[in-house]
Amino acid sequence: MRPFGRLDRRRAFVSGGARGIGAAIARVFAAAGADVIIGDLDVADATGLARQVGVTAVQLDVTDTDRVQAIMLRHGPFDMVVNNAGADQHAFFTDTTPDDWAKLLAVNLVSAFACTHAALPAMQAAGFGRIINVTSEAARMGSKGGAVYAAAKGGVIAFTKSIARENARYGITANAIAPGPIRTPMLEQAVAKAGDKILRAMTGATLLRRLGEPEEVAAAALFLASDQAAYITGETIGVSGGMGLGG
Repeated sequence: MRPFGRLDRRRAFVSGGARGIGAAIARVFAAAGADVIIGDLDVADATGLARQVGVTAVQLDVTDTDRVQAIMLRHGPFDMVVNNAGADQHAFFTDTTPDDWAKLLAVNLVSAFACTHAALPAMQAAGFGRIINVTSEAARMGSKGGAVYAAAKGGVIAFTKSIARENARYGITANAIAPGPIRTPMLEQAVAKAGDKILRAMTGATLLRRLGEPEEVAAAALFLASDQAAYITGETIGVSGGMGLGG
């Protein structure tokens, strides 16, 4: 067993790894000794991060399943896959369209299908793997103004449990992390659109009365990727300041 929190000689893929939570995960994985590939549509930020922390960046639209398959096969096999790519839309459900649903489901849920589907055969052959899916507390609590996002992230939780059941016999674990309000570019966009009122509501919904930091989510991902988490699978871990418990 490797020392606590070490990922030496492991190869990891992180979707949506250019900024926010994905970038924090890429940093801590690289610092722990992993060989990290980040895939993101924002190639400029991804490349900048790659130069800073010594990871590899590839331009990737996670909604393009054929491209996902090609990238995962070209840069794999992977010991660890972090399905982190996500997008939100702050609008009441009656103001959304079928095109909105399709896009949000593709980015938040179908991308996790695609990356996992591409990585699993090699993990099964190796007898080892870590699938870590970034969901949201919105999946467990619902989201006023984010019904489709919450539904997609709820699907991520169910998908995680199913992958855990199917792949335990191969030595593969699958777990999810449910962040609450985290200080990320996606949250900043929401505040810019809706104002400080939404920020106060988010922090007020946590027991700790503050935003989380991307590094706090990354710490949970590092643990789940480590040898010390080998007996944990099918779980959803909240990193949300107690949001799931209510005020």
